[in-house]
Amino acid sequence: MVTKAGEAKPIEASIEDARREPSTLDVSVVLPCLNEVETVAECVRKARAWFERAGIRGEVIVVDNGSTDGSREEALRAGARVIDETVRGYGAAHLRGFAESRGEVIVMADADDTYDLLTLDPLIAPLRDGYDMTVGNRMANLEPGSMTWSHRVIGTPAISFLLGIFAGSKIGDSQCGLRAFTREAYEKMELRSPGMELASEMILKAFRRNLRVAEVPITYAARKGESKLNTFRDGWRHLRFLLLNTPMYLYLIPGLVLMLLGALSLGVTLATNNGVSIGTLTWQPVFAGGILLIVGANAVMIGVATHMYAASRKIIADDWLTRLVLRSVTLERMLLASLGLIAIGIGLDGVIFYEWLAETDLGVSTEGLAALAQTSVIIGANMALGGFLTALMDDR
Repeated sequence: MVTKAGEAKPIEASIEDARREPSTLDVSVVLPCLNEVETVAECVRKARAWFERAGIRGEVIVVDNGSTDGSREEALRAGARVIDETVRGYGAAHLRGFAESRGEVIVMADADDTYDLLTLDPLIAPLRDGYDMTVGNRMANLEPGSMTWSHRVIGTPAISFLLGIFAGSKIGDSQCGLRAFTREAYEKMELRSPGMELASEMILKAFRRNLRVAEVPITYAARKGESKLNTFRDGWRHLRFLLLNTPMYLYLIPGLVLMLLGALSLGVTLATNNGVSIGTLTWQPVFAGGILLIVGANAVMIGVATHMYAASRKIIADDWLTRLVLRSVTLERMLLASLGLIAIGIGLDGVIFYEWLAETDLGVSTEGLAALAQTSVIIGANMALGGFLTALMDDR
């Protein structure tokens, strides 16, 4: 079966159709394909042979992503259902295949013959035991030349480590492209990423949405043909996705650290008129203190607004911070706090003016008071703007 590019439905519409229509098959194997003429037919034949041996009603969907080497014709001859996806990208091709699939279980793999589709039983077995998704782990069974040292030693371990911090993942090989998951799990994850970062999105959302995820060892073979991976571009896409979907680590924690450092710097400024002597050098923390405090406060406010937006869109689960903000933070309270900080800043400026007018010394650094006054006014003004932003971002 071939779906013409001009007749293809938008991914979102296909996903809705998949949710409405009952599944008619046991397993759908989805293979994204871009110029894999050497291997795509072999992958299709292996998957179909596994269906027959395991007694499974299945289909192989090859999502052609703009091949110009005859890959789609080879896939058709091997018995695949070929779908054209004009939006380029690993994630876009997989999402089209997932949306068009009819199986109760979806297997995602690659069309480069790096995964052995003749032996999918270990991948499916955990799903029969109640797991929602199974992820392969290639690290113990890498054939020579199958993975570059940068991906093996740096890239994959680093992303897996970050997913452990950000989502509580225990997966050792988070970038493995051989996975199986139930249709219910697919619908719960609400996947969107069009690029290689789809692999990280699946792990992040699976753990955040309390899906049961298993990991099984697999063999990873050296690919034939040209690799489509770009180490730095794809690595950045993964990191970018993870940071944008974890406001706690992108904004809130760094913001709180900056605020603490800023407060300490301003405290030093207020305590001494001569700065801090370091050997023959003297450091005046008056400027650093204000800058750090203002940038930190802005990061915290943006972080809260982003967190509430992500929670309202189910990107992250409701947690203690979401409940705290919903219970205690309102636009009106933030405006009152904003006015209070501005009033404190104006009051400190009044103290400086009185000190100058009375020609007296209150025993506190004038520069420190001035820095604290302007910092208070700026944070107060930003808090008012942040209050409106938070109210707009969380539309519940």
